[in-house]
Amino acid sequence: MSRVLIVDDEPTICWSVREALAEEGHTIELAPSAEEGERRLEAGWKPHLVILDVRLPGKDGLSALVEWSQRWPGLTIVIMTAFGDLETAVRALHHGAFDYLIKPFDLDEALVVFRRALEFHSGPRTGDQNTASVPSPESEDRLVGRSPAMQQIFRQIALVAPSPSSVLITGESGTGKELVARAIHRHSPRRDAPFVPVCLPALNPSLVEAELFGHARGAFTGAQSSRPGLFELAQGGTLFLDEIGDIPESLQLKLLRVLEQREFFPVGSTDLRRVDVRVLAATNRPLEESLTQGQFRQDLYFRLNAVRIAVPSLRAREEDIAPLAAHFLSMSPQGAAATLSSEALHLLQFHSWPGNVRELRNAMEHAAVHARQGSIGPEHLPPSVRSATPVDSAASECPEIRERMRRLVADWARTTLSTSPEDSAGGLYEALLSIVEPPLLQTALEQSGQNRAAASALLGLHRETLRNKLRAHGLD
Repeated sequence: MSRVLIVDDEPTICWSVREALAEEGHTIELAPSAEEGERRLEAGWKPHLVILDVRLPGKDGLSALVEWSQRWPGLTIVIMTAFGDLETAVRALHHGAFDYLIKPFDLDEALVVFRRALEFHSGPRTGDQNTASVPSPESEDRLVGRSPAMQQIFRQIALVAPSPSSVLITGESGTGKELVARAIHRHSPRRDAPFVPVCLPALNPSLVEAELFGHARGAFTGAQSSRPGLFELAQGGTLFLDEIGDIPESLQLKLLRVLEQREFFPVGSTDLRRVDVRVLAATNRPLEESLTQGQFRQDLYFRLNAVRIAVPSLRAREEDIAPLAAHFLSMSPQGAAATLSSEALHLLQFHSWPGNVRELRNAMEHAAVHARQGSIGPEHLPPSVRSATPVDSAASECPEIRERMRRLVADWARTTLSTSPEDSAGGLYEALLSIVEPPLLQTALEQSGQNRAAASALLGLHRETLRNKLRAHGLD
């Protein structure tokens, strides 16, 4: 079997990973630091896989990754960290890491990554992932987050950025879908070419086709001269189509042709234009509903949905509120010297944030203006945030749905007890759980980007409890 070197100073991680891999027959060596791991390699012990933590005493894991990849080009390395951000994920993958694991990780899912890495060990390496440079992003466009859900988003961006694949970015309004698209472009080979964002609902409905594909002189009333469309303006770069679900049905076939053939005719022209553009699309509503209603082409949906990134709502990542608030204050001229009091932060964490990150940014701008570079207290926050309490926050999200759920549960219980009182005796509670738990668990996983650690935190369950429930409902 294979040889595996685990470089980590956390005994619990080392023990659990070692035991799991040893059960599969692999030979395991442990090193508490990068320096110790390097001594093993220099002594001639050549592992098939290195599992390398980022934060280590002495030399950090990313520095070790760069050096070891150069000194021992055949090494297959999986990076893991509990303190990652987008730049860490991109640096790790661009400098040759096979994959990037976020602590705390699900051991079963990590084993899948380790098995794939071991299979990859003897395979050919392609591309120039080790030579890609990592640009410094503009502060305004920086994605901020330390939650498991955002760590997963950073990993997905790092994985998909170098590829030419189309990406469908989903999430509620205000979650930062355009920031995700900009990050993908910024870390892609197209970074030096244009990034062209397009809000489709904002375009004139009668001129959407001309806006996207351009038009010839005299193509319609007012077309005094030929004009290139947004696809041509994005030549060599990235076109971001926001709210793709609102694109008219009449244009969907033409968009599909551009995605597949990289060519189109401007409105009123017979001159075929060819373009090299990567398309990223976003939507704040389920496109699946439009598919079933026949409002969105299935072939276009699957073409856009080559890779999918689901951006979580701010409600699903409460631990990101404090760093996001600090980031937005630092971006504001009035808030650069302001500090956030514990009372104000308490209110921020209680608010339900229906407007998500965009609403938080506006709240911080409001607070910075009113605090005048001093300490931000509750009185400086917008009224909608000041009035939030734990009860208000939970009840204000969807009171009608909550009341409807209560009625449905009560009606279900009465019907079940009246139609089969003997069969339901003693099992009513479990019967209800078998109905409501599966969609609850599935939704939590969707909101967390299929990251079980993040879903566990969202549900308030231990990871092992979540795993057992998924297995019990056949969802594992």
